Amino acid sequence: MDDSKVAGGKVKKPGKRGRKPAKIDLKAKLERSRQSARECRARKKLRYQYLEELVSSRERAICALREELEMYKQWCSAMDQGKIPSEIKALLSGEEQSKPQQNMAKVGKASKMDANSHSSCKY
Repeated sequence: MDDSKVAGGKVKKPGKRGRKPAKIDLKAKLERSRQSARECRARKKLRYQYLEELVSSRERAICALREELEMYKQWCSAMDQGKIPSEIKALLSGEEQSKPQQNMAKVGKASKMDANSHSSCKY
C-alpha cells in the first residue's frame, strides 16, 4: 500500500474527503433551478385555489345554516304567540316527509319578506 492509508480496515486514498463535485454545466443547473421554481409556484397556486374554494364553500354553508336558524327562531316566536306554523303542522301530521332544509327555500323567502331581518349573508 504505497499511497493509501488503512483506517478501520478500509483503504483510503489521499486527497480531498467526501464526494467529488460533478462537473455539471452551469447553464443546465440554472435551468433545472428555474424549472423547479416554476413547478413550486404552480403547486402553490393550486394549493391556494383549493383553499379559496374550501373557504367559499364553508361560507356558503354558514350562510345556509344562519338562514335555517332564523327560520327556526321565527317558528319559535310564532309558537310563543300561540300560533303553529303550517310547516310544523305538516311535519307533525306526517304529510311531508322531507327534511326541513329542503323546505327552507319556501319558508325562507316568506320569512324574509315578513321579517326583513336577513336579506343576505355578508361577512
